[in-house]
Amino acid sequence: MVEKYIKQTIHNEIDEKLDRIGISLSSGIDSTLVLALLRKQLPSIEIESVSIKFSDSTDETDASQKISSKFNTNHHILEIDNFLEELPHAISVVKQPFWDLHWYYLVKKMKNFTNVFVSGDGGDELFGGYTFRYKKFLELTNENSTTEQKIISYLNCHERDWVPDQELIFGDECKFNWEEIYQILRPYFNNSLSNLTQVFLADFNGKLINNMKPLYSSIHKHFNIKNITPILNNETIRLSCHLPNLSKYDYSTNTGKIPLISLIEKFSVKHLISSKKQGFSVNTINMWNSYARTIFLHYFDKSRLIEDKILNSEWIQKYSTKSNLDARYVNKLLGILALEIWYRLFITKDLDSNEKLTI
Repeated sequence: MVEKYIKQTIHNEIDEKLDRIGISLSSGIDSTLVLALLRKQLPSIEIESVSIKFSDSTDETDASQKISSKFNTNHHILEIDNFLEELPHAISVVKQPFWDLHWYYLVKKMKNFTNVFVSGDGGDELFGGYTFRYKKFLELTNENSTTEQKIISYLNCHERDWVPDQELIFGDECKFNWEEIYQILRPYFNNSLSNLTQVFLADFNGKLINNMKPLYSSIHKHFNIKNITPILNNETIRLSCHLPNLSKYDYSTNTGKIPLISLIEKFSVKHLISSKKQGFSVNTINMWNSYARTIFLHYFDKSRLIEDKILNSEWIQKYSTKSNLDARYVNKLLGILALEIWYRLFITKDLDSNEKLTI
């Protein structure tokens, strides 16, 4: 049924008169499956595939190149040396303080080839792709765990999104309260669903509905490019909600996306797909040590957030000048940099969105 629904979406949303379409191609299951079905449905159409290569990060482009060759696409590798360079403009587009806006660069590149952009979004959220999270959550909880215990366990499965002394980040004008975070998550864990289903629900809403979709929609609108997500059709979403968890995720082998893997095997490309989930991901520690720290210190020499007592200067000073930071603190500092850029763009309005973050 999954294959049927994806094919229907491709048929319904892609005009057969088009001579060219684009697709974001990592070395993962989702984009490879969508490409395989795209080529099967539209054997003669020109397909422009784009992969991203980040400096000092895991390089998946060799694998994506092989997948491209398998399905006869015109493959392009977007090399990004300074991931933060166009952050002010990207934030001005999405109007939210996010630093990881690789999708901005991807869509900008795709605009050179076509106005129709296909992606494999939704596979992880619908069919259990975040296996590292499920395994840890199930080890931290049991059937007798309270709502609060499950919320805390879920947050402990998102360690890269917060730091142990998070409440010390903020200044007098912005009091941080964990209860406000719990309140957002409570509906996903205060119900009669199984523990694993609750995680699926939280991921679907937190990662997809309230993060990826609005951010990506803003980027697509800015570049006037049509985005098609064949996995994220109403029928597939409905189907994924009714599939037993065991049909999506096998705890004994820590394997997710079982229905999609079964489909991939039909196209004889499973050996080309990365064994570990990566997608388009930058090595944040290498980026911080290479150039991000220098950029951060430049903008926090006279931080507007510190001047307005929103952030605690002592915390910023302590970690931004510290050597050998772990990934959690690097990610937090990158998020704070994005917040500073957003604040200068939309609140103090003393930053030009076209300013480049260079060293």
